[in-house]
Amino acid sequence: MDIRPLDETLSASPQIAPEDLPALAAKGFRAVISNRPDGESPDQPSAAELRAAAEAAGLAFAHVPVVGGAISDQDVADFREALATLPEPVLGFCRTGTRTTTLWALARADGGDADQLIARAKEAGYDLAALRPRMTGGRA
Repeated sequence: MDIRPLDETLSASPQIAPEDLPALAAKGFRAVISNRPDGESPDQPSAAELRAAAEAAGLAFAHVPVVGGAISDQDVADFREALATLPEPVLGFCRTGTRTTTLWALARADGGDADQLIARAKEAGYDLAALRPRMTGGRA
């Protein structure tokens, strides 16, 4: 598994499989957030399959599906709410981890420094520089 820490409570990852959940629990994760809509690709497990495997491994599970390039303010609010209610640490995943990282940065941007968030995402291997205007309320 390609697990990339974003902060002390959240890490991002590309798609996981049901059989990965016990290993995630063994690594100390207490919850998983799926940011991938069901049916995005034919080989992906459904959110229901992943929820069942997560719960069997003793992990909490949330499904906040988003479409890349079309993340709404409501999506960000839903992600923020999931993070606020899930036990930590949390692993978020999508196809590549970019949507999870985008949601994290947008959820933290109202109380954080956009440059810091963009730099942290870059350290984790995700380029969020194009989000700067949205993260700063339109300020460059």
